[in-house]
Amino acid sequence: MLLIECPWCGPRAETEFSYGGEAGIPRPADPDALSDAEWADYLFYRSNPRGAHRELWNHAQGCRRWFVVERDTVTNRIAGSFRLDETVPVPASAAEKQPEQGD
Repeated sequence: MLLIECPWCGPRAETEFSYGGEAGIPRPADPDALSDAEWADYLFYRSNPRGAHRELWNHAQGCRRWFVVERDTVTNRIAGSFRLDETVPVPASAAEKQPEQGD
């Protein structure tokens, strides 16, 4: 079981939360102007990365607030959780990337 830290309530068991999907997906400025294919892409297609990933979670059995969790999808290790109104730092995985040899 995951121990998720709610930014308002502190660490709680995963059973108190509801998963909300990938974080940081901008809503289309003019949804009525999208084709059916573009609308389907916005609604259904996600990156599904292997490794560090930002997700939306809702503390459904607590404060009922939404927040962002940075979680590694391979190990389930949680690197941090952030309120939606916070400036979220650059992911650790992006900061640690180094150029490949020969660059």
